[in-house]
Amino acid sequence: MPHNPHEFVDLAYSEAGNGPPLILLHGLGSSQNDWLMQQVALVPRCRTIAADLRGHGKSPKPPGPYHMPLLAGDVARLLTRCGAHPAHVVGLSLGGAVAQQLALDFPHLVRSLILVNTAARFISHDWRQRLMGLRRMTGVYLGDMDSIAQAVAERLFPRPEQAAWRRETAQRIAANDLKAYRAALWAIARFDLRPRLGEIRCPTLVVAGEEDSTVPLASKRLLAERIPGSRLEIIPRSGHATPIDQPEAFNRAMLQFLDRVSESI
Repeated sequence: MPHNPHEFVDLAYSEAGNGPPLILLHGLGSSQNDWLMQQVALVPRCRTIAADLRGHGKSPKPPGPYHMPLLAGDVARLLTRCGAHPAHVVGLSLGGAVAQQLALDFPHLVRSLILVNTAARFISHDWRQRLMGLRRMTGVYLGDMDSIAQAVAERLFPRPEQAAWRRETAQRIAANDLKAYRAALWAIARFDLRPRLGEIRCPTLVVAGEEDSTVPLASKRLLAERIPGSRLEIIPRSGHATPIDQPEAFNRAMLQFLDRVSESI
């Protein structure tokens, strides 16, 4: 874990609303725009901060290597300089990994966690998942951002009626810096918090898309089993991008959880 604060960067972010602070952390290759449909629901009740992680969106893109404690340190720096803590932390995929690391390294900054289609370790024992990961890593080194973006978008939104989301996602991912994207992917590949999940003490909700083909349901069940007091909610007819493909169901689960956390204070 980096101890030198100069290793951290100032993240780009947008902010709206008043109330308890809540920060939204996006997935690999995306940006704060992942959360547009959540911000509408959250702004009346929370001070909502949507951040671009290191190497993404409008945030700095320093050379790698990247690792999860570094990405979490960037978020801690943002919450501290904004005076937005302890915060509810909502993270999707890569953002969920950063959220777990943040809760362990900076527990005083975290009020609760909502972990969406993420894992404590992304490298699976299942040979199908390993093959998919190998293909993705190979594609990142042999292809360009346009081809990577198209493949990711088609996996996230495979249905004909999801064509608009597929196009928008492909455009967003294609705009990434290739070296920064690779550095973030390696941070995911090296990530493993399984031995430390029992140290997370804040209220936690694990959200799983029923049809997620990127992160196995077993990995999400593991989070719910090992994080004390956490629970798993499965969203029907949802893939990996649950906040986008099932926003109403996701928002309902998120707001109900936040209500329970507030009532426990």
